[in-house]
Amino acid sequence: MNVRQMRNEALGKRVVKALESRNMEAWYAGSKEEAVKKALELIPKGSSINMGGSMSVRDVGLYDAVCSGDYEFYDRDAAPTPEEKNEIQMKAFTSDWFLGSVNAMSEDGVFVNIDGNANRIAAYAFGPKNVLLIVGMNKIVKTEEDAMHRARNEAAPINAQRFGIDTPCVKNGSCFDCKSPDCICCQILVTRFSKVPGRIKVILVDDNLGF
Repeated sequence: MNVRQMRNEALGKRVVKALESRNMEAWYAGSKEEAVKKALELIPKGSSINMGGSMSVRDVGLYDAVCSGDYEFYDRDAAPTPEEKNEIQMKAFTSDWFLGSVNAMSEDGVFVNIDGNANRIAAYAFGPKNVLLIVGMNKIVKTEEDAMHRARNEAAPINAQRFGIDTPCVKNGSCFDCKSPDCICCQILVTRFSKVPGRIKVILVDDNLGF
């Protein structure tokens, strides 16, 4: 174990305790493989699963595992029409599991997510029986204020660039609190507690995942 791994493990264990104090379940995984193994232990065979456009779920290998596993996976990216994609997104609210990540998380377990259409953060807040978040240690910051800053000025511009849209953050690299028609920062969700015990589950991963 190198010094960065030592630091991440020490911090990760502290964040796990912070999340547990917020009525959530949490684990620390030392590798992508360990994270996927834990996720599949949590999700029973035959479960209905939905997700947004999380790169972290893909980066860690969980997307591929779910696609090839014995699950009822509603894959919006496989929808041939916008109407069918919307229908799949609506199924998120009655799914057994919703997979995703966060844009940023503070060391005391508060996390921030920003959306354009808000289908992802709507499902985080209400609907699916379980929300499983895969979070790389690159997204852990000191405070809730830092989490908001990271979400708006790092995650959002990168995602906007990924989508190839025309916003001030795409051109300039940070948030300008714009009102552009292409804005992907229409809704901001701050999650500080799980009203339903254990509904939100977080696997922290010793890796750089997503944006």
